[in-house]
Amino acid sequence: MSGYPAEGEIIQIHSYKHNGLIHRVWEESIVLKGTSTCIIGANDKTMVTEADGRTWVTREPAICFFHAKHWFNIIGMIREEGIYYYCNLSSPFVWDEEALKYIDYDLDIKVFPDMTYILLDEDEYERHRKEMNYPDVIDRILKNNVKKLISWIHERKGPFAPDFIDTWYEKFRSYRK
Repeated sequence: MSGYPAEGEIIQIHSYKHNGLIHRVWEESIVLKGTSTCIIGANDKTMVTEADGRTWVTREPAICFFHAKHWFNIIGMIREEGIYYYCNLSSPFVWDEEALKYIDYDLDIKVFPDMTYILLDEDEYERHRKEMNYPDVIDRILKNNVKKLISWIHERKGPFAPDFIDTWYEKFRSYRK
């Protein structure tokens, strides 16, 4: 078992909650880059299954950035009016041959094409923090990673760099031909 999926491999993405229950499953994403520390994937019109069994299909191509050392993942959604980013505060990913897996910690940052952003779901985070007894150390890590993500947005770092999404989208398109 390797520590990461191979480039070109089609994988599932599983999101869990802190209590170990499944939160959401993305049926198919293609791996564009796979290393032990970073996985970049892409999907378009993929089936998503929610914890309650409801399903929906993604509307646009998305480039997904997961890191083994950062407590967030970043999804760049390619739309007519530009790239929208959805950033999940989460545990670093693990890869176990079944799927790429992470714990979703409720807090999200939505970034608009003009790089303005909003922090979402603070109420849900506080409710779940109490219900699921998030340890104080996790609370501190997540709040520090909100700051790190915001600095990445301001600095146009990582997936927020000007050519990042376009470059990986071109690679994704080459697999779809």
